[in-house]
Amino acid sequence: MQFDSMTEFFAMGGHGFYVWLAYGLSSAIILLNILLPVIRRRRLIKEQAQRLRRERKSQEREDAPSA
Repeated sequence: MQFDSMTEFFAMGGHGFYVWLAYGLSSAIILLNILLPVIRRRRLIKEQAQRLRRERKSQEREDAPSA
């Protein structure tokens, strides 16, 4: 399909709203499918690092000689 102007291209023969909405929603879903696992992984790594630090401190307190 060939368009004579950019306005016709964006209008998509009267179906522009639906076409561009579909592109927008699809792009948003793909972007979320990429970003959410990255964010969750970073959060998990941070939480595990904090847990490990707490466990090490607790272990150090148990191993320290009592006065």
